[in-house]
Amino acid sequence: MTPPVTVARARSALAGVLAALVGGASGHLAAGLTDPATSPVPAVGSTVIDLTPTPVKEWAVATFGTADKPVLLGSVLVVTLLLAAGAGLVARRRPALGTALVVGLAALAGAAAVTRPEGGPAAAFPALVTAGVGVLVLRRLGPPPTAPQAPATAPGRRAFLVAGGVAVALAATGQWLVRTRTAIADVVLPAARRPLPPLPAGLEGEVPGISPFRTPVDDFYRIDTRLVLPVVDLDGWRLRIDGDVAREVELTFDDLLAMPMVERDITMTCVSNEVGGGYVGAARWLGVPLPALLARAGVRSAADTGADQVLSTDVDGFTISTPLEVVLDGREPLVAVGMNGEPLPRQHGFPARLVTPGLYGYVGSTKWLTRLTLTTFAEQAAYWTERGWAEQGPVKVSSRIDTPRPFAELDAGRTVVGGVAWAQGRGVARVEVRVDGGPWQECELGPDAGVDYWRQWYLPWDAEPGTRRLAVRATTTDGEVQTEVRAAPFPDGASGLQEVLVRVS
Repeated sequence: MTPPVTVARARSALAGVLAALVGGASGHLAAGLTDPATSPVPAVGSTVIDLTPTPVKEWAVATFGTADKPVLLGSVLVVTLLLAAGAGLVARRRPALGTALVVGLAALAGAAAVTRPEGGPAAAFPALVTAGVGVLVLRRLGPPPTAPQAPATAPGRRAFLVAGGVAVALAATGQWLVRTRTAIADVVLPAARRPLPPLPAGLEGEVPGISPFRTPVDDFYRIDTRLVLPVVDLDGWRLRIDGDVAREVELTFDDLLAMPMVERDITMTCVSNEVGGGYVGAARWLGVPLPALLARAGVRSAADTGADQVLSTDVDGFTISTPLEVVLDGREPLVAVGMNGEPLPRQHGFPARLVTPGLYGYVGSTKWLTRLTLTTFAEQAAYWTERGWAEQGPVKVSSRIDTPRPFAELDAGRTVVGGVAWAQGRGVARVEVRVDGGPWQECELGPDAGVDYWRQWYLPWDAEPGTRRLAVRATTTDGEVQTEVRAAPFPDGASGLQEVLVRVS
């Protein structure tokens, strides 16, 4: 028979856990009604992201990939529940102290929400709800210090079950509100001034396993610091251009849509992409050229300003710095409003984002854009450059083997090696594959959509039995051969050749 003291302690710990769950779910519901980013767990998680050293972030991205955000949120929740269990145990002997600990946990979430760049006094509301509900639940479920343990069939047990059900219902309702608020209202995009012809058919119909020539929106990689997608009200959204400009400009979304639109086929790459990694995607973007927007502010060339960077800011205060000389060198970065023929999805920056050909995203692809400031690198540092990443982030020539997959089991005989290669701004002229360290063999290239877009490639291969090592490299149109020298993503992008081992039988 379990000793009464042990049962009482377990009941007290569970009371603390349920206080945190019901309180947190109530706070999440309150955040769904106001601002999803102020929900207690995401607010703490966002602060953890900001305080995490760069090497740890890189490890998390490399280890968990796009699941890094759920892993972080889950970790924050687990730690919170452990602390709440401790508060429940303390409350068994010292109710006032246990209550104070529950309030303290909520206060940490409130402080995290209020001190965010987009925070303010109102951001504390979900944390206040969390604290109030959490204290009520702890007092309802926590046993009096000297109370004997109730039988398993006593009302206390039913109260625990009810509390668990309430937590689930509140959390589900809050999540439904968040999803409802993040749904994009009907937006009709204008046509491009000179629409591009349809993209040619890719090799995916001929080479099974190769990446599609145009990446579907749902498959496009997403790497950012946002644990909760920003909810942007189009009626209140403004794009402001300020800093060292002749005149400040402020545009509504309708103003932006009224400007001449252009289409561009651009491949984007994340600086965190490892050699052979998946943080790269190709899409057709619709938007306004950034130089045209700067011209409205009186900046048509570097001589019109003392700035050397465009500091772009999102709706929550996150910043990215883009070298001004890149903006004005003729590549035409876009303030994009459309992606693959549809309005920007919220996860990719609705209502507007930067897309800069030839630069890694951390220096040229601000999502949820709301401000463009002409300034200098010496005066203002952006989020990632403050954390040691390079100020300049040109994309390195890279290639990837999509098929066969690493450690694939193949039948001997005729097969195909295929994949993609990219060198934004210069284009890919040649792709070669090497088998077991032998001579480089030139591959067939897929369709060409311009120097800013990737190329598919394939090589018919007579596979012989044994373990085979395949390597790939690309060469740009200006003759640069992809280097074999290995470099990690930090601080300016990975380099080296991808090699894949396969077993042929």
